[in-house]
Amino acid sequence: MNVKKASWGKLFPVFLSFIVMGFVDIIGVATGYIKQDFELTDFTVQFLPMMVLLWFFVLSVPAGILQDKYGKRNMLNIGMIVQAIGLGLPFIHYSFAMMFASFILLGIGNTIIQVSANPLLQDVSPAEKLASYMSTSQFVKAMVSFAGPLIATFLATRFGNWRLVFAVYGITSVFAAIWLSMTPIVESKPDRKTATFASCFGLLKNRFVAFMALAIFLIVGAEVAMNTNIANILIAKYGLTLEKAVIGISVFFAGETIARLLGAIILNWIKPRFFLLLTSILSLIGVVGVFYSPGSTIAFTTIFITGLGIGNMFPIIFSLALEKMPERANEISGLLIMAVSGGAVIPLVMGFVSTTFGPLASISVIGVCMLYIFWVSFFVRKG
Repeated sequence: MNVKKASWGKLFPVFLSFIVMGFVDIIGVATGYIKQDFELTDFTVQFLPMMVLLWFFVLSVPAGILQDKYGKRNMLNIGMIVQAIGLGLPFIHYSFAMMFASFILLGIGNTIIQVSANPLLQDVSPAEKLASYMSTSQFVKAMVSFAGPLIATFLATRFGNWRLVFAVYGITSVFAAIWLSMTPIVESKPDRKTATFASCFGLLKNRFVAFMALAIFLIVGAEVAMNTNIANILIAKYGLTLEKAVIGISVFFAGETIARLLGAIILNWIKPRFFLLLTSILSLIGVVGVFYSPGSTIAFTTIFITGLGIGNMFPIIFSLALEKMPERANEISGLLIMAVSGGAVIPLVMGFVSTTFGPLASISVIGVCMLYIFWVSFFVRKG
């Protein structure tokens, strides 16, 4: 049951957990540096983000069931600590195998964070402000995603070690867990039996929930694919250095950051369903622009436009699903975060297309994902 008025003393530590959630997007720039350090192929290197995002498929529903029993805040704290441990592994020994282990723990921790943070935000938000607050939380997350490549590049050039960004993120994760554990939050308790695997997956029989889950799968897949592939596309098409090409990742996340800030404001006046249609059109314009850009400057601009379009899709879809069945929030959250595993699958598909047909052709994978969201924007207006 949502509170009538928001308490910022409770909102701030929950919003901080979204900052910690955003740390997972460092896998984009990290993948580029690891590829360079260990001389990996485009296809092979995509298994690294897969190691992170595979856990969203494996653990999301079990995490949703556990938090139904043990509480959202407790599970969220566990996730942030596990993620902090993963971020610390590269400082024990830097090898390809250790980075695999680091990415695995990063994926496990972030899965738990994402399953728990969204429904916990619902508990501290007024019902009528949920869509706006979810865009705000995603704006906070996007700020980290935008800053990550810049921080890593700065640390690489200033101190000769891009991995120092992992230390910054790990320490922040621990601090966030401590703050949240000290914050009293009354969590909503559904008037039903504790969630089970059957009750979670049974929700997929509902067409609306199934379509929303697939939408999340493709949105996150497209976002991660942009994150992990755009630098390679810029290098292949325009001959940029890695240090310059990774700025494209920050440009993409800058678009997402601005989009989510604007979305947090605009969603106070515009219905989420109509706003989803507008953003899907914008994303398609951006993707087409990336493909046809004659120069790197225009390419950076269209990458930014793509980020503007994709930016609010996740929070809108998530809020629409929770709005549909608020009493099943934990189970729906588990299913939708399971769909985040699209971030493991779509980049792999994009990497295969890139290796087989060339980096430029791989942009079509993003286009297909956005076409589905365009269709969904019409479906939800009827739902």
